[in-house]
Amino acid sequence: MKKAAARGSGPLPVEIDVMVEAGDWPDQGQLEALAHDAVAAALAETGDTAPDGTELSLVFSNDAQIRTLNAQWRDKDKPTNVLSFPAFPFARGAPLPPLLGDIILAAETVAREAELEAKPLDHHITHLVIHGFLHLLGYDHETDAEAEEMEAVERRALARLAIPDPYA
Repeated sequence: MKKAAARGSGPLPVEIDVMVEAGDWPDQGQLEALAHDAVAAALAETGDTAPDGTELSLVFSNDAQIRTLNAQWRDKDKPTNVLSFPAFPFARGAPLPPLLGDIILAAETVAREAELEAKPLDHHITHLVIHGFLHLLGYDHETDAEAEEMEAVERRALARLAIPDPYA
């Protein structure tokens, strides 16, 4: 596993394995830096603790692959921007497990959304990594109350990175 590159911040207690599987993405070094910053900001906001060696898989893919996964695991035969697959059941507030799980992003959907919302692609990627990571930490948005709580954490984490509120 390769630890994601830091942009001037300290070591991260989560090892992020970044793989570019398919799609038109920024270079891997840039994706690793975005992932590091996103996960660091999310952890700072949630207060979750991770033993050194906690691992996270982050896959940058395309709409075709994520559509297949979305159909197989969520019975939704369409692409989506991000999917999260926890490795183990996780109780919020508990120490993070040794393996968190997988976050998968779809290139075409992510690029299309960034363009439609007139936001920089790296801001949208960062937001979706935070969103997917929070799902692995047990956050969800099935109810209005859950969505409000999750979005509040996302906003605070993004603010730490000087990224504007995506829900404004």
